[in-house]
Order: sequence, then structure tokens, then C-alpha cells
Amino acid sequence: MDTHGAGLGRRDFLKAGAALGGASLLGLGGKVSAAAAGSPLPEYEGFDALALADLIRRGELTPLEVLEAAIARAETRKAINAIAIPHFDLAREAARALSAEGRAERLRRGEMAPLSGVPFALKDLNIALKGTVTTNGCAFFRDAVADHDSTLVLRYRAAGLNIFAKLTSPEFGQTGTTESRLWGKTTNPWNAEYSAGGSSGGSAAAVAAGILPAAHASDGGGSIRIPASHCGLFGLKPSRGLVPMGPRALEGWMGLSAHNVITRSVRDSAWLLQLTQGPEPGTRAAPSPGALIAAIGRPPRGLRIALIESNPFGMGVHADCLDAVRGTAKLCTALGHTVEAATLNLPIQEMFAGMGVMTATGMLTSVRAREKALGRAAREDEFEPINWRSLQLAKGYTAEQVFAARAAFDQAGRILDEFFARYDLILSPVTAAPPPKLGALSLDQPYEDFVKAAVLASPFTAMFNMSGHPAMSVPLHWNAAGLPIGSQFAAPFGGEATLLALAAQLEQAAPWKDRRPPAAA
Repeated sequence: MDTHGAGLGRRDFLKAGAALGGASLLGLGGKVSAAAAGSPLPEYEGFDALALADLIRRGELTPLEVLEAAIARAETRKAINAIAIPHFDLAREAARALSAEGRAERLRRGEMAPLSGVPFALKDLNIALKGTVTTNGCAFFRDAVADHDSTLVLRYRAAGLNIFAKLTSPEFGQTGTTESRLWGKTTNPWNAEYSAGGSSGGSAAAVAAGILPAAHASDGGGSIRIPASHCGLFGLKPSRGLVPMGPRALEGWMGLSAHNVITRSVRDSAWLLQLTQGPEPGTRAAPSPGALIAAIGRPPRGLRIALIESNPFGMGVHADCLDAVRGTAKLCTALGHTVEAATLNLPIQEMFAGMGVMTATGMLTSVRAREKALGRAAREDEFEPINWRSLQLAKGYTAEQVFAARAAFDQAGRILDEFFARYDLILSPVTAAPPPKLGALSLDQPYEDFVKAAVLASPFTAMFNMSGHPAMSVPLHWNAAGLPIGSQFAAPFGGEATLLALAAQLEQAAPWKDRRPPAAA
């Protein structure tokens, strides 16, 4: 992350932007958008997290200046509805403390964290920041104040990130859009009539709109990859167990859910995963941490890639999504990789039936714990109708059904492991349809209507939550309507380094950084 700028004045340096030294590794320059011209630090949106950290490290910017730039954009871009709970004063206090410590002294002692002072935000779902509320997008949790920090939050803070908000999520992350009775609708920065995806839609919308260069996200069925695809960003769901989920529970939804980030640059994702991966007390089964930063500097050669186009549910795939994945296949071939059509034979019916059992049971467990804390029962009017229905069904599930669900997931993992003995990666669409209109996937509608749209959202993504394999969405295509359509790659268990190496290669070959939505253009 070294840079060279001796003799440049502060404002000259900022105008030169990330074209200098470490900030230029992926060409992330300080291009100023029209939307940012009247905001504090108009160059801010041209920098990724690493470039901002580099400017802070050099003393060209202070943590408070960078934070105020993020807050200003959050305030002026409220229409996208990405922020659920602001923690602005908490973050300002942290930024002032960083400045008061003295940059020169911290550098002398070698104690400056790699991302010191960079603004960041957490998804408002299943993560704890002590002394603050995490609502899970649900009215029943609107006053749920955390009495501890999640292990992941401790690692984010150790990396130097300054957490300034919680970002919107649908209730319990149970759908592929980000809409809730509690927080309203989060819009897609590319077109406000469309969904930003879910359940990490607030995270994707905030990054796409230029509020943040990177944001925390989680994925229990596609909830990192779907919003990354819908918003033209990069998103990687890591292998089961790689990123800590504790300390209270060491697996989310018995292994379905994983935490990571959504970013604009691949290198931000590589660094953030490098800094947060690895076991925590209680971890028993997890892949070995990888050398992810080194991986993005080594373009992969001759990968064997299986192309999967058929919808696991047999319902077809929209032409826009096929165009996207076929274009990605051609690019991979041009880069020297081998791509060939293939098919997967998975126990789809058992897998998705088990997913319904597992997610509903996980939700019921959270509700029971909240009931105990409040000393009262949950009420129907405190939940979205579809989730209330799932909660009632969960009360009747048996231990045998839960065990069968996990057995189906394990069987899928075994089949995919054997498939990966023949291929390095799997390439597929992220979703079976382009971004939906707002309302199509809302949890506040008749169940029969919801299911018709939901089956198009996650047939390709959820299988890798069930199997535990890592998978990513790469933004390489926009349809005729100007909406982003991502392509998904999945890798063997613990194969994050291969995914990131290919993503960096694709980013170099077909850069997406200058494609910015109206909210940030």
C-alpha cells in the first residue's frame, strides 16, 4: 500500500487521486462524479477502501474528513433508503480519537491498522455491536440492544474500520429483496423502480451509490451475491466456517449462512477477507485461511470451468441472465481458460425442502430467545405475514426433519466435491431473472404470489449455501434496460484464493469501476 507523492500539495495529491502508488493497483482513480461535486471531498467516491486507508496513512486525509464525506453522502442519498440505524456520533467519536492518538506516533510504533479510519457499516441482521440495536429488520427486535461485540466486529475494528451505521435488510433476511414494514423499501441505485436485491440490499445500495467503498454483508441463500449482481458490484460468499459467526452461535442456520462484504474493487474484498478469516474459540470444522492478498496478484492460468445454464427447478432462465453468463464464458475462454457445458445431479427437492425447515427453525430460535429476554410472547402484528407463517410451521417441525435437512446438505456437498475433482470452478447465472420490480419479492403479500417470484431469485445461489462451498458474483454485464446482471463462480471448499485470483483477472480484462449508477454519476 506504499505510495509516492513527495512534493505534492494536499489538494494536488487528492486530484491525482489513487493513480499514485498502491492506490493505482487496479486503476481506481479520483474521478469526480457530478453527484459528488457539491459534497465534502468530491474525490471520495473514486477511491476504494485501500486507497482511502493509504491517504489517511500518509496524512493527506484525516479519519474525520473521510467519515464526514461518507455521512454527507448518506444524508444526501437518503432516497435509496440504505441506512437503517445511523451511528454517526459514535463514529465521529472514534474518528476524533484516532486523530488525537497522533498519526506519527502510531506509525513510529508500527501500530496503525491496515484500514485505519475507513468508514464502514454493518448489515442490520445477526451481528452485534455492543451498546447498539440490531433489529433483524423486524419490529419485534426494534429495541434489541447488544450486550457484546460479535467476533467479526472485533476483527473489523482491529483492522481499523470505523463503523458508522447499520444497513437495511428484509426481516430475518428471508427474501431476495430489501423491503420491510420496519424500514421500508431499499431502491436499486441503477433504477429506483427495481429492487437492490437481498438480503444485503442496503449494503449493495450503499456501495453502488458511493456512500461507502465496502460494506458488511451476509449470505444464507444468495444474500451477498444477489444484491452484488443487481447493483453491479463484487460479492463473495466464503466457505462455511471461514469467517467467524460467534461468539453466541458458531454457525448461522446450521451452516447455511456466512458473513463477508460487498465491494466495488476485488482487492478490497481480498483484504477484508484476509483480515477477518480464521477460527475463533469453539471452531471445530473450517477451511484453512488462505493467502488471499497474494492471490489477486497472480492471474490464474488454464482453469477448467464447468458452465451450468439449466435452472435447478427446471423453470428456465431469462435471456438477460443467459447473455450475461455466456459473455462471461467467452471472456474466460479469451483469457486462456477452458469452459465447457456441464450438468449437475443434485437432490434438489430434498435440499430445498430442508432449507425451508432450517431457515424457519433458525428464525424461531431467535424469536424464542427474544421472547425470553422481553418476558412476553411475540405478536403476529410484529412480523411480516410470510415470516409469521414460517414461524408457525417451524413450531411443528421435528428433530428428525432438521436432521434430514442437514443430511441433504451434506450429501450435496459430497456430490459437488466429486464434481470439483473434474473442474476447478463452476460458472452459472446468479439469478434466473434480472432484478425484479420492488414489491415482487416482498414478505408482506400472499404466500402464493411470493413463491412465484422467489423461485427465480436463488436456485443457483442457494445450493452453495447448502453445500458450504465458496461462490462469488462478478459484475460483467448490463442489460438493455441498464440494469446490472452478475455471473456466479463457485469453487471447491476453501477455494477463495482461486475465486479472487480469477475475479482480479476479470476486473483487469473488463473493468467495471467506471460504470456508476445515476445515484452516484
